[in-house]
Amino acid sequence: MAVSLFSVRRFLIIFIIAWLILMVDQAILLHWFDLSWEAAIIDSAISNTLLLLACLLVMNTFRYYAPGIDQYLNILGMCLVFTILWVVLTKWLLGLFLGDYENYTSLLKRSVMIRSSIAFLILGIVTMISIIWFNWQEQQKSETRKLDSEKLAKEAELFKLRQQLQPHFLFNSLNSINALIGQRPEEARRMVQQLSDFLRGTIKKEETQWVILQEEMQYLQLYLDIEKVRFGNRLTTDVDTDESTLEMKLPALLLQPIVENAIKFGLYDTMGDTVIRIQTSRVDNDLLVIVSNPYDAETSSPRQGTGFGLSSVRRRLYLLFARNDLLTTEAKDNIYTTIVKIPQ
Repeated sequence: MAVSLFSVRRFLIIFIIAWLILMVDQAILLHWFDLSWEAAIIDSAISNTLLLLACLLVMNTFRYYAPGIDQYLNILGMCLVFTILWVVLTKWLLGLFLGDYENYTSLLKRSVMIRSSIAFLILGIVTMISIIWFNWQEQQKSETRKLDSEKLAKEAELFKLRQQLQPHFLFNSLNSINALIGQRPEEARRMVQQLSDFLRGTIKKEETQWVILQEEMQYLQLYLDIEKVRFGNRLTTDVDTDESTLEMKLPALLLQPIVENAIKFGLYDTMGDTVIRIQTSRVDNDLLVIVSNPYDAETSSPRQGTGFGLSSVRRRLYLLFARNDLLTTEAKDNIYTTIVKIPQ
């Protein structure tokens, strides 16, 4: 908006300066044709003021009326009508104010055709400038509306992705709490408190908010603590965070679905203890997060089993960065690895 106001102000300044130059040039030219300075200034002031009013009327007309491509003949006709009206009114006013000056009436008659052609040319130029200017302004407004619409649609989709993820985790946690209440009430109470802290952090953060990695890892630890209560000794985590990455930024709540996917494939499809590894590093000023988990090649299909969690993260990264290469996965030697790159 500031750019638009600056452009309007600059246009008005240029327009006023150009008109003053036109008035001065006409007065000098008339004086060169042996007209007194007084008569030349009055002639220039009257004729150019009327022409300015005609131009302003044209500009105001096209401010509210945008002609189509097939209407340029009508525009030309309108300029011609305005020119004729200007000539008639100018001749009458100049004759009224300057008719008593010697040789002025003769000079006015001889210069009518030149005055008319110049007025028509100026009106035509102002008309074209007005059409281009107001069309540009309308395009700017349309572009702004389009960007706002796209932003709202993107935010709505991000919110929808988040709403689809949270109930899945919440139901699992509540089922685990229900199972623990009878046998291990202390752990059930602890899990309720952890779940409360986790959900409180979820509510406070927005999908478009950026946080530093250190804050994201603290939030992720809440989630891991809940999962460790659910799965007991079967779940072990190995977190290796590079100190140089702690202040790097990433979208809030991005890592939890990735770790949830790793736990799902690591524990559901394997027997015995499972180690989920999380590593962070800096690569070419990008934040690199690697999450790996074991899987059983006979019971799991890791290449296809990206699940809703990873697909939602991939979609979110695309909405935020317009890139499809920021999340990759690979399965090798019974280890499934998810790699996320966050541009800084």
